[in-house]
Amino acid sequence: MTDFGQALGPAQARRRTDPRHVLTRYGFFVLLAVVFVTFALLRPAFASEANLNEMMRSAAIAGLMFLGLTWIIAAGEIDVSFMSVAALANMIVAVLVRDGAGWGTASLAGLGAGLLFGALNALLVGVMRLPALVITIATGALAASIAAALGLGTSISLSQTGFVGRILAANLGVVPLVALVVLAIYALAWWAQERLTFGHYIYALEQNRAAVVEAGVPVNRILVLLYLLSGSLSALAGILLAAALSSGQPYLGNSYFLDGLTAVLLGGMALKLGKPNVIGTLAGIFLLIGLLNGAALLGWTDSQRQIVRGSLLLVGVSLVVLSRRRNRT
Repeated sequence: MTDFGQALGPAQARRRTDPRHVLTRYGFFVLLAVVFVTFALLRPAFASEANLNEMMRSAAIAGLMFLGLTWIIAAGEIDVSFMSVAALANMIVAVLVRDGAGWGTASLAGLGAGLLFGALNALLVGVMRLPALVITIATGALAASIAAALGLGTSISLSQTGFVGRILAANLGVVPLVALVVLAIYALAWWAQERLTFGHYIYALEQNRAAVVEAGVPVNRILVLLYLLSGSLSALAGILLAAALSSGQPYLGNSYFLDGLTAVLLGGMALKLGKPNVIGTLAGIFLLIGLLNGAALLGWTDSQRQIVRGSLLLVGVSLVVLSRRRNRT
C-alpha cells in the first residue's frame, strides 16, 4: 500500500506555494472573517461580548454533534441519525431529571442511548455492510419516535440544570469553558486525522475502498469506531442541550439536520478541497452560526434564514461532489 507519510515531491512542494492553491486551502477562512467583520459593522451588537459568548457556546454544542459525522462523510459513508440520537439523549435526560434522578445518572443514561444507537449503526453498516443511508434513516426514525414517545409529543420543562448547567454557564473571560473543551477535542481530532494512519485510512476509504481492503486495512473496524463515535458525541450534545434549553425537546433534531450536513460539506472547502475535515467543519459551524445570527439581527424572517441554510447546503454538496469527481479523474 502507498506510504501515506512519504515526503512531498518537488511538484507537490511547488503546488503548495502556488497562490491559487493557497487561496483554495485558506479562502474559506477569509470568507469567514469577511462575514463576521461585515455583520459587526452593520450591527455592532453582533460583536458584543454577550452575543459572541452565546455564539461560541452554540458552536461548541454543534461541534460535538457534527464531529463524528465529519469523518463518516469523509470515509464515503453517511449518518442521518445523528440529530435524532441527540434528541433522544436530550429527552432521556429530561424525563429522568423530572422524575427525580440526578443529572449524573440521567447523563449516563443519555450517553448510553447514544452508544446503543451508534453500536446499532456500526453493526448494520460497518459489520453487515448494509447501505448506510437506508440504515441510518431507519435508526434515526426509531430514535426520533422514542424521543417523541417519552414526552408524549411535547417538551419537558426542567426546574434545575445541575452540574451540566454550571459547566455550560462557566466562562473564562468572554469564552465559555465548554468551547475551550470542544476546541481541545477538535485539536486532538485534527492530530489523529493528520498524523495517524487512522486519519489517512479514512480518506483512503472514500477514494478506493477496494484497494484499502486488499491492503489488509481493518475497514469494518474503522467504520464501527466512526459510528460509535458519532452516536456518543451526538448524545453528549443532546445532554448539553437539555441544560442549555432547560428542557427536553423531542423535535430539536429537525433544526440540526440541515446545519450538520451544511457545516460538514461547506467545511470541505477548507484545507482539503472536497474532503470534509475537522477544522473545516468547525469553520463551517462558525460561518453558519455567524450568518444566521447576523441575519436575525438584521431583521430577516425565519423563512429567509431557512433559504440561507438551504442555499449553503446546496453550495457545499455541489463543491464536494465536483471536487471529488475532479480528484478521481
